[in-house]
Amino acid sequence: MQVQPYLFFEGRCDEALEFYKKALGAEVAMLMRYKDNPEPAQESNAPAGSENKVMHAAFRIGQTTLMASDGLCGGTPSFQGFSLTLTARDEAEAKRLFGALGEGGQVRMPLAKTFFAPNFGMVTDRFGVSWMVLVPAKA
Repeated sequence: MQVQPYLFFEGRCDEALEFYKKALGAEVAMLMRYKDNPEPAQESNAPAGSENKVMHAAFRIGQTTLMASDGLCGGTPSFQGFSLTLTARDEAEAKRLFGALGEGGQVRMPLAKTFFAPNFGMVTDRFGVSWMVLVPAKA
């Protein structure tokens, strides 16, 4: 069994994918636009004028595949009740990832040593996705 996050960017999916490519080295594995839907337009949930918006995408960050869409193109993504966690190799990588995700976003908890990790921080990116970046404690 596998569980994969599916993120709805409400009209900003292309922008988000480009951001994650730059910030995290994400690779887009698959992308389908609403205009590529084989179903007639009147049967689609896509709002008028959204032909070039992303109906479905799959992208990889490291070994993890996430899925994404523009959804109903409402303009304001809403990501609540979860965070995505990035495990960094070392403190230098954690600092780089945290800084990249925080560009245009908001730091919730600065990167710092904690009782459970040599480096941990929380940041919400410019799209409203919450991230936790950590360097795991050595066993």
